[in-house]
Amino acid sequence: MADSRRDFERIQILGELPGNATVQQTLYVKQLSRGGALVETTFPLQINSLHEFRLSLGSLTVVVKGRVVHCHIDEVDSETIVYHTGVEFVDMPEWVAKAVAEFVDAVKTGRQG
Repeated sequence: MADSRRDFERIQILGELPGNATVQQTLYVKQLSRGGALVETTFPLQINSLHEFRLSLGSLTVVVKGRVVHCHIDEVDSETIVYHTGVEFVDMPEWVAKAVAEFVDAVKTGRQG
């Protein structure tokens, strides 16, 4: 049955056609290094999955691709489960790697001074 509201015809898929969805969810960066981060979420992330993380580094916001290396429950209460997830940054453009490194160095220097 054709639907006149559509610009393109949809076809029925026989069997399954795998896919993924990107959903924006808030997370908190608990630890940060030049090569990765420990993030806190209220949802688990699958080991070895790849995600894009938007990080606010002071006045600069960058997007880094990261691979989940571990994920475990950190805290449980009557309303929430909190997960801590280790992320390894992968395929970072040079300018993003530099921005992350400069931010990490600035935070470290600020704590020493």
